Amino acid sequence: MTYFTITKRYLRVVGFSLFLMLTSMQVHAESGFVLTDISGKQQRLEDFKGKWVLVNYWATWCPPCLEEVPDLVSLYDQRKDKDLVVLGIALDYKSKDDVVKFVDDMLMSYPIVLGNEKIIQQVGPADVLPTTYIYNPQGKLVKTKHGAVTKEYVEKIINAK
Repeated sequence: MTYFTITKRYLRVVGFSLFLMLTSMQVHAESGFVLTDISGKQQRLEDFKGKWVLVNYWATWCPPCLEEVPDLVSLYDQRKDKDLVVLGIALDYKSKDDVVKFVDDMLMSYPIVLGNEKIIQQVGPADVLPTTYIYNPQGKLVKTKHGAVTKEYVEKIINAK
């Protein structure tokens, strides 16, 4: 075998692997998720039909994440009984106790999930923190936002649809 043949095969394998990875990420995003929050309650995308669902990856050490928490709390508190669910996914944490203390200190009223690889596979990647996934009332992923979101940003998406 020549170097060219080996390189060509390698590129074909890498390309196919990338295709499979991207395809599986899309399948997960479209097929829904089942997450268990820190209180032990299951949060299923299919249970939120008829409501917008905002899934927000964050970390306790992330300044933009901290900045968006008041807006997410406000959105959730004002719209939870009407048309919006907010789910927070904590990443890169030391312990569950640290996350619970942080959530209490920040008065985060929406459900919080301890993130791991399985959850990332269900919802989608979070290469940047914060990362937010927004699903429409039919459960279809309509927006992925890398970086902080504001109340106005989310309301603009909800009101435009």
